[in-house]
Amino acid sequence: MSESPRNGVQSWTESMSARDRIRAVVETLREPWSVNWISEQADAAWSTTNDELQDVVDQGQLRRVEASETTRYQPDYTRLLFEEIRTLIDENTREELRNELAAITEEIEEWQATYDVETWEEIEQSLADGDLASAELHERREVITRWEENLEDRRLIKHALALYSDVEAAREQMMDVADRAIR
Repeated sequence: MSESPRNGVQSWTESMSARDRIRAVVETLREPWSVNWISEQADAAWSTTNDELQDVVDQGQLRRVEASETTRYQPDYTRLLFEEIRTLIDENTREELRNELAAITEEIEEWQATYDVETWEEIEQSLADGDLASAELHERREVITRWEENLEDRRLIKHALALYSDVEAAREQMMDVADRAIR
């Protein structure tokens, strides 16, 4: 494989197959896109992109949606949600999730006290005040971003905690079935 003479970095068309590039683009999708757009982003032939997208749909990783005379592909948001919850359960103990939930709540309460607000939207409204210095504007924008992320993380952690026992029970059941199959 050759390196680009400009910066010593391989181009992705040299280091990845067209199908791998298509899947790499698909993994970044957050909204519906056409075959043409995905093909262009992946630097792949339309026919290869179309075939690969159909394979990814068949595997349940994407959904095909018909939109105004064109087919578009979007992530399966339900699958993504459950994958995120599963990752949280796989990578954290119940206690670690509870501790993270407490830390998120504490951080939000600190912002509420610091800015004398109840929601991040109230901080956002304060950005229009003409008397805030640029550093304060930057800080508040950062708080808004982190607050929104915390709310999303809190939502996912609550789901993970609610399903934790069910996932453990399912794993135990699978282990029992596997043990019986071995005997």
